[in-house]
Amino acid sequence: MLTVAARRQAIPKAARFISAWAAVPQGPPDPILGITEAFKADKDPKKINLGVGAYRDDNGKPYVLPSVQKAEDILAAAKGDKEYLPITGLASYTSAAAKLAYGADSAALKEGRIAVTQSISGTGALRIGGAFLARHYPHSKTIYLPVPSWGNHTPIFRDSGLEVKGYRYFDKKTVGLDFEGLIEDLKNAPEKSIVLLHACAHNPTGVDPTPEQWKKISDVEKQLFPFFDMAYQGFASGDTSRDAFAVRYFVEQGHQVVLAQSFAKNMGLYAERVGAFSIVTSSPEEKARVDSQLKIVIRPMYSNPPIHGARVAGTILNDAQLYTQWEGEVKGMADRIIGMRDILYNKLTHDYKTPGEWGHIKSQIGMFSFTGLRPEQTKALAEKAHIYMTGDGRISMAGLNAHNLDYFAESVSAVVKGNL
Repeated sequence: MLTVAARRQAIPKAARFISAWAAVPQGPPDPILGITEAFKADKDPKKINLGVGAYRDDNGKPYVLPSVQKAEDILAAAKGDKEYLPITGLASYTSAAAKLAYGADSAALKEGRIAVTQSISGTGALRIGGAFLARHYPHSKTIYLPVPSWGNHTPIFRDSGLEVKGYRYFDKKTVGLDFEGLIEDLKNAPEKSIVLLHACAHNPTGVDPTPEQWKKISDVEKQLFPFFDMAYQGFASGDTSRDAFAVRYFVEQGHQVVLAQSFAKNMGLYAERVGAFSIVTSSPEEKARVDSQLKIVIRPMYSNPPIHGARVAGTILNDAQLYTQWEGEVKGMADRIIGMRDILYNKLTHDYKTPGEWGHIKSQIGMFSFTGLRPEQTKALAEKAHIYMTGDGRISMAGLNAHNLDYFAESVSAVVKGNL
């Protein structure tokens, strides 16, 4: 009879070992990263990647803003230290970020009622906000997102402890805003529910409410709680004040908004992860208590934020000459995208006589556009024309330029006509 030790020796070592991670399922691939991988593997010289939400210049290359380069030169000459930042970040940066968002004349800002913290870009700001509301907002643990919304919104808020529901936003028939559906759904939402609003350049549709529509939304929101996501201030219209209209109007109307900001797009600081999260409170005393709880939320998340990107953004925002230069640069990026929209519309409608209504290409705003193309058409464009976009027909307008726009328009026209 074999001893226990002998029996163990008789079992192959590989059979005895079961990994702690053996039951971990394969996760689904990220749809955007999958597009990028397919694009990189494609060897065709005409290939176009319209999936990634990052600005490109007219040669299709990444763009480092000259104002950012100047700010980095200033910082390099200053030879600053690498000490830890406070939990809520670099104060000279966060105060300037709040001023940019709410406006220099904001009563809430002047009265010291806005609690603000640096965050790890806009994603981090949303996660801080979700965690704070899940812990401290007393009236609801449900957040309503526009349908559709940025794909990361749902997992961010679910992982923060909030239940996620939706409200109507995009009308596929008109490729525009379903304003009546939006208002109806918000009116039917339980009182004091949290509602996420894209401040400008709605991602992924590029469809924004008009100022008059924002005013009507504000009236409905008085029974709800607004959470603004502003990732594209200045990048949408080229005017930072115009793009902040909704946030500033809501605050003027007495809403105690919370706000997530990002400087990834409008300063091109994608990899620096520069963002801010802020809360409008009722008094400086309340702000102090909210600040203390923000620190408690953030401390176990990442302790404190990185310093370099905040120094870059803060230098630009606090230097009058650099700020003016940056405003011109962000307007230049916005204008290039607006110009691409006009040219694409003209090519589709006038040059190639593409069937259908294409006015939404011009009326949409910001980096993204919902083209109205169907999944089978986007698949054909990838396989036959080497043009890559998400399956729902969303494209990054920043990926179009003078060198590839005509080929893109010609290919879209062909796929719509069934001739590709």
